[in-house]
Amino acid sequence: MGIGPVVTEVVTAEAVTARVAELGAEITADYGGKTPVVVGVLNAALMFLADLVRHLDFLHEVEFLAVSRFGEGGRVGIAMDTSISLQGRHVLLVEDLVDTGLTLSFLRELFETRHVASLCTVALIDKAPRRIVEVPVEYRGFEVGEEFLLGYGLDHENRYRNLPSLWAVQDFAAFTADPDVLQRVVLSSDRVGA
Repeated sequence: MGIGPVVTEVVTAEAVTARVAELGAEITADYGGKTPVVVGVLNAALMFLADLVRHLDFLHEVEFLAVSRFGEGGRVGIAMDTSISLQGRHVLLVEDLVDTGLTLSFLRELFETRHVASLCTVALIDKAPRRIVEVPVEYRGFEVGEEFLLGYGLDHENRYRNLPSLWAVQDFAAFTADPDVLQRVVLSSDRVGA
């Protein structure tokens, strides 16, 4: 099998950059006069958050948390919590992607128990067709289907987070058998930066 059908670039670096700037402008318009805490969910949201906050034209703080899944049902827990209290604060939760909605539902419930003043979510990727639990996503970068995505913070076994664009894995079996295929495609198309 050739490498073409295994991985395909679905969102260019230029499109990602443009959309993040648009999201920053939308959020800036909505948050005038507030000083929210922008909370990134590690690790995948790091790149998105870093670029997004550069487009927020208002005072804000940045915090992080990490979640873990455990048990048969894939229960969600907090692996690393924020370092400050969020009580009474406006919170903008930054997610890499929302698919089933289970993690986001857990986080929204958690923040509500902490009595935040307001809570909005911004997600780079919204995989609405995979939703099990309906959750609000006030700001979304790209709506996609069920494809497995890599790049711009999204990874496979901690690889490919550094790619500036988004790639869909078209043949997951072939990809997992040879995960270097994406690296070869990127290198062959001269898409890596200096």
